[in-house]
Amino acid sequence: MTHALLVIDVQNDFCPGGALAVTGGDEIVTGINAAMDGFDAVILTQDWHPAGHSSFASSHNAAPMSLIEMPYGPQVLWPDHCIQGSRGAQFHDDLNLDRADMIIRKGYNPAIDSYSAFFENDHKTPTGLEGYLRTRGITKLTMVGLATDFCVNYSAVDAAQLGFEVTVQMDLCRAIDFDGSLAAATGGMIAAGVTLA
Repeated sequence: MTHALLVIDVQNDFCPGGALAVTGGDEIVTGINAAMDGFDAVILTQDWHPAGHSSFASSHNAAPMSLIEMPYGPQVLWPDHCIQGSRGAQFHDDLNLDRADMIIRKGYNPAIDSYSAFFENDHKTPTGLEGYLRTRGITKLTMVGLATDFCVNYSAVDAAQLGFEVTVQMDLCRAIDFDGSLAAATGGMIAAGVTLA
């Protein structure tokens, strides 16, 4: 039990028709399902925001995709998305949930956003995923999901910095690619020692 598939945020709000849709976000679901059987463990992450979250543009009377300075650093202000219990927060209907050993929810603290599966955006507050992986003896991670340049990127870099062997399977990810974010994320992942496959 050493190699886990980490499926990042394959949720309705990040798929076409959703509140923060990633182009082609639904196109990766079949491939992710097919990949699951090749891993010792499958872990899903789920964006899980309370209404009125501090990362929502509507909470600041600001334009979506504008930038604000928060106590933990710069924060993109998003359209309201993945609100707890909403249809948008649910996983894509076709995603195989039965294969998941664990579902880790993030972004539920109203005061701080959480892109990474490992830490909130202060880069200090843990989600508990690292401990779970270590107690199961998992050392290798392959990451897929949404979006390449935000939650996949942050999760991959954090995992590499924590000492895991990390691969991002790029054909099973899709990006927002906002203002050069994909190129920046790709460079950052490579610099952190992440393998892009």
